[in-house]
Amino acid sequence: MSAERVTAQYNEEFRTPGSDLPTVAQHVKDFPTLTPWHGEYLARPLFVAEREIREFADDLQHLVEMQFSLPDRMFGGDLDAFRSVLGISDGHWEAIRQFGGDVLPPRYGRADMYHDGTSFKLLETNLGSEAGGWALASEISRATMEVAGFAGFARRNRLGYVHPVRAVVEALRRFGAPVAPGREPVVAMLEWRGGLKDYGALALNFQSALRSAGLDILVAEVSDVHERGGALYLGDTKIDVVYRTFVPDQIAEEPDGWDLVAPLLRAYRAGGTLLWTPFSSNMFANKAGMALLSDPARRRNLSDDECRLIDRVLPWTRLINTDVLKTDTDLVDECLERREQLILKVNARGGGVGAVVGWETDDTTWRRALENSAAEGCVVQQRVIPRTELVVDPVSGETEEWHAAYGMFYTPNGCAGAYAKVVPAGSGSIISIAAHAKACSAAVFHQSELPAGDEVPAASELPADAAK
Repeated sequence: MSAERVTAQYNEEFRTPGSDLPTVAQHVKDFPTLTPWHGEYLARPLFVAEREIREFADDLQHLVEMQFSLPDRMFGGDLDAFRSVLGISDGHWEAIRQFGGDVLPPRYGRADMYHDGTSFKLLETNLGSEAGGWALASEISRATMEVAGFAGFARRNRLGYVHPVRAVVEALRRFGAPVAPGREPVVAMLEWRGGLKDYGALALNFQSALRSAGLDILVAEVSDVHERGGALYLGDTKIDVVYRTFVPDQIAEEPDGWDLVAPLLRAYRAGGTLLWTPFSSNMFANKAGMALLSDPARRRNLSDDECRLIDRVLPWTRLINTDVLKTDTDLVDECLERREQLILKVNARGGGVGAVVGWETDDTTWRRALENSAAEGCVVQQRVIPRTELVVDPVSGETEEWHAAYGMFYTPNGCAGAYAKVVPAGSGSIISIAAHAKACSAAVFHQSELPAGDEVPAASELPADAAK
């Protein structure tokens, strides 16, 4: 049964008198580990074929490895030349360099993609521990499974999920083992100074979910910790692993940024405290890397199989910077002519910040956006139209159309589950929780291909490495 048929059956059962499926969203909202987060939830989960999500996850893993190889394969190992093309300023580069800029990061992050009705298309890789949503994805799915009606529906339709936070716990335990032999590592999530005021609810959600999965985690800001004897401490507690949620920009752009991170830098250099995802992850997550892979003119060191993989999962993406504006008039003209098919994204920004939607603007504004964003560095990317997700409103009973941005989590062990951010169709082209008053989060369940009659348990969950 296809995902569309599962959705149709779900919506039919949703409308059946006496069904408890309409209670799913409220049950999720009241779930203990989700109560710190005050967001809204879609009235139903989204469904995908397990085979499809596995194949995309495999492609994603190989594409991230290709991103890691870009300095060697396209720049002769010259990291300074690589970062120059990415548009990374001297100040930002210094922060990246000091905190592991020459170290390959672990494959850890959240890939964002749309489903265009035929297949998933990658929009961003979001490599690094600052990429959020792990706890939301984990606990939305877990809470949904507690509703009896959904558990029965899942059993009949062979639905399951991967719990992202359990994959996080496994990865952090392995990473922290060298400094915490024979015991659980002490992990601290560090926000930037003042960050808990804005993101405290998400931090508490993450802490609660990790504790539920068996690993305690401390939550603090960089200004709360100090270094002693080559290790980082929060009060009298030694920190084995820092799970950072701050980024190089914050160090480089605040007057006392380097003073704030000096204790962490000393502990990192001494090796007494480990840093989960060094700042090199920010370099490889830069959107310009996707443009370098997408551009056939730059692929001379890529194999035919690699080129086919890129074209399969990545929309047409091109790099725009001041050099390109001056030298590649053909590309600039193409971007101007294809405005209604393109979106502009600033290389090092996330969450839709700085993005300009070509099909929602005029020629003059589009040209100005290309010129203004070139100095910072940006990419233009082919528009991907997400498929329509049909959802029954639990109050009105009307069927509504929604669009989803899927987030696939990944660790060194492979795919670690998924969730989605959804907005009403037609309410805007950038799907973002922050930018839409009606935006919701949604669980994502995969349907296995077990032979008919073989049912999965009601609380089906694959281990993190089962979806590689």
